[in-house]
Amino acid sequence: MEINVVEYKRCDVVSVKGRVDSFTAPKLGETLTALTDAGKFHIIIDMTEVQYVSSAGLRVLIDAQKTCKHLNRGEVILVSVPKQIYDTLDLAGFVPLFKFNDDLTAAVGNF
Repeated sequence: MEINVVEYKRCDVVSVKGRVDSFTAPKLGETLTALTDAGKFHIIIDMTEVQYVSSAGLRVLIDAQKTCKHLNRGEVILVSVPKQIYDTLDLAGFVPLFKFNDDLTAAVGNF
């Protein structure tokens, strides 16, 4: 899995490439925790190149959303989520917890 973070004026974009499974999810969690520890609570996760998300990966996404939204009035927005991953989020009942966008530029503009 590859992670790239781009800092914008009002938000940070985390681009993820590959599989987010029990082996790689902690790395994503560390990246998101580093952002929130730095006081950054407006996060966009670009999932264009994500092939798979396990339950461990879902947990990382939920933890980040909880930290950003409920504790600090921020938000995690998921961008370009592949259909099979969206279906997994839907099956787990997590779709109502996130905002989704198909366009990264529009998502950045939301902040």
